[in-house]
Amino acid sequence: MADRLIPHFHNDLGLPSITVGVKEFMCTGAKPPFDHPHIFIDMGSDVEAICSYCSTRFVYDGGLNGSCSPAECESSDVA
Repeated sequence: MADRLIPHFHNDLGLPSITVGVKEFMCTGAKPPFDHPHIFIDMGSDVEAICSYCSTRFVYDGGLNGSCSPAECESSDVA
C-alpha cells in the first residue's frame, strides 16, 4: 500500500506551463471525461518535465506555497 498520495494535476485552463512544488505527480491532461491516460511523471534531478500526452510543461519550484500554481490545476477528485 502506498504511504503517500501522489498529486494529480490537470490543465483545463490550457496553460503552456504549470509550476509545481513536487517532483513526482500524475498528469491527467484535463478534467474527466476529457482526461488522457493518467501519466506518472518523476522529474528526478530535472527542474522541468513535459507530459508526453498533452505537452503541458511542468516547472518545479521548491519554494512554492501549495502543490501547484495556479492552484486550480490540482485535481481534488482523485480516488
